Amino acid sequence: MSENKFHIKSSGFTIVELLIGIAILGIITAIALPNFSSFLVKTRVDNQISELHRLVSSARNSAINSGMNVTLCPLSTANKCDSNWQNQLSIFTNSDNTSANNSVFDSDTESILKVKDKASDGDTLKFDQTIIVFSPSGRLVSGANSKFSYCPKGYADFSRAVSISLSGRVSTSADIDGSGKEKDRNGNTITCS
Repeated sequence: MSENKFHIKSSGFTIVELLIGIAILGIITAIALPNFSSFLVKTRVDNQISELHRLVSSARNSAINSGMNVTLCPLSTANKCDSNWQNQLSIFTNSDNTSANNSVFDSDTESILKVKDKASDGDTLKFDQTIIVFSPSGRLVSGANSKFSYCPKGYADFSRAVSISLSGRVSTSADIDGSGKEKDRNGNTITCS
C-alpha cells in the first residue's frame, strides 16, 4: 500500500521578513522626507511667482485693450489701495484716468478684473511701491522700476521675485550665477528684509 502524503505549502511572509521590510521602508522615508519638504516649498514659491507674473501681465494687457488706466493693489475694506501686499490683490479699471482716481475703486463706474488670494500663511510678499498703475500704452504710470519679492518662511534661499520695468515689461528672477539663490535683473540676491 502506498501512502499519499499531502504537503500543504503555506505562502506569505514571516514576521522577520515583515519587520525587515518595515525597517527598510522607514529608512527610505527618513531619507526622502526632508527632500520632499524642500520640493513642496519650491513648488509653492514657483506657483506664487507664476501667479504674480500672470497677474501683472493681465493688468498691463487690460490697460492696453481697454484704453484706460488699470490699477493693481491690495484693496482695503474702504475700496482704497493700501500698502499691505500680503493681503488679497485686485486689478481694477479706472473710469477717470487721473492720479487721484488710480488708488480708489468706485464700484459704480469701475470693475474688478481679477483677484489674487493673499500670500500663503507665514510667507512674505513685499513690493517696493504703494501701487501699480498701467496706462493704455502699457507703461507704468506710478513710480519707477519696481519688484515683488516672495520669501517662504524658513527657506530664505528659495526666495524669488517678479520685476516690472517702467516700460511695463515683466520678468522673473533667476539663479544667474549658479549659487542656488535667485537674483533680480541687477544681480541683487532676492530678500524680503
